[in-house]
Amino acid sequence: MASASGLERAAIESGVIADNSRSSPVGLFRRRHEAGSDSLCIIPAQAGEFRFGVEAVFGEDQSCRGQGSARRAGDKLIFSFDRGGRCIIVAQYDGDQIAFPGVLDMKCAALCEGRGSLEGVSFPRSASEAGVALRAEDRNGNALCRQD
Repeated sequence: MASASGLERAAIESGVIADNSRSSPVGLFRRRHEAGSDSLCIIPAQAGEFRFGVEAVFGEDQSCRGQGSARRAGDKLIFSFDRGGRCIIVAQYDGDQIAFPGVLDMKCAALCEGRGSLEGVSFPRSASEAGVALRAEDRNGNALCRQD
């Protein structure tokens, strides 16, 4: 955990706080707000990789949606979308929340409708079980995550 301060490393080593670099990202991350909701599900895949589905709704005609594979890199998750012009997002992961950066590659705009954008969207954890993530649905009632 290279980015941890000396005090934080000592607290992790003594068990006072959790080591987020070891916590599994599997589960459902969801935030509801006045303009809609943001949902991200993550399920296990092969050999340390994950499958994910994401939907961010900012109003009636403004949303972003995509699915793909993800992998862990320390306190980051690297999301590679199946469609969306090879959009790749490197997100911050602290065990309880996933935060997309405030600036994304222009290729990621292909995942969005209207003026929607995944830039700066954050997803707080709502469940830590793969079963909950598999049952998550988008706003149209379709499965948000899919197993391949």
